[in-house]
Amino acid sequence: MTDEPAVLDPLSMFRLDGRVAIVTGASAGLGRRFARVLHAAGATVVVAARRAEALDSLVADLGDRAVAVPTDLTSDQDRQRLIAEAVTVGDGRLDVLVNNAGISTIVPAEREAPEDWARSIEVNLTAPFRLAQLAFAPMVASGGGTIVNVSSILGLVAGTPVKQAGYCASKGGVVNLTRELGAQWARKGVRVNAIAPGWFRSEMTEVMWGDEGSEAFVERGTSLGREGDEHELDGALLFLASGASSYVVGQTLAVDGGWTIT
Repeated sequence: MTDEPAVLDPLSMFRLDGRVAIVTGASAGLGRRFARVLHAAGATVVVAARRAEALDSLVADLGDRAVAVPTDLTSDQDRQRLIAEAVTVGDGRLDVLVNNAGISTIVPAEREAPEDWARSIEVNLTAPFRLAQLAFAPMVASGGGTIVNVSSILGLVAGTPVKQAGYCASKGGVVNLTRELGAQWARKGVRVNAIAPGWFRSEMTEVMWGDEGSEAFVERGTSLGREGDEHELDGALLFLASGASSYVVGQTLAVDGGWTIT
């Protein structure tokens, strides 16, 4: 039998003390919440988004162990700078990357402009891949790391009647990218997993709330009969970002109130 400690402390596995984490899309919504959660678990958090003022406000609110790096995720120069600055903040360490930033265009596929399609792929799929690629070496040098990609239930199932082909394609790509990076990097000490949120209130979905038809659509299709509250992603995030998920690789965890099971 394996020797067990006299006193178990299972909650300690979820702590992130001494670790350095990046959260993209942290200026508002779920990304802002993710930054707060990782910070509360003990991490030094590097928050990234285009809106510098919103990042500065978040950092001022968090206090110590928070750094803002304004970033345009469509710029590879900015992506490189984000990783470099995070490594500098961590004195060479980089432990956690949360690829949260995303955009969508709601329009029938036959009318989706090529430039809107390309931007969805660039922000939602190419940027997470490139940031993961750039984070790989410093994570290995740090003794290992975790990457949490934020996909969507619309990366698992079709979105219609919410018509957004580029978004669905990019988020589906994130799901399989997560599998492939997980398979390639697990033995090198970098674990890659993903969260697929269901319907949560955010800047991206704000047009739905207050609209009777949209709210009925969410209630009807969700087993729990409601949208998610932002705190209901906290546990999934901490699980995948921390040592609590040390034997989990390449998985996408749907936090969707049952949307994808019916």
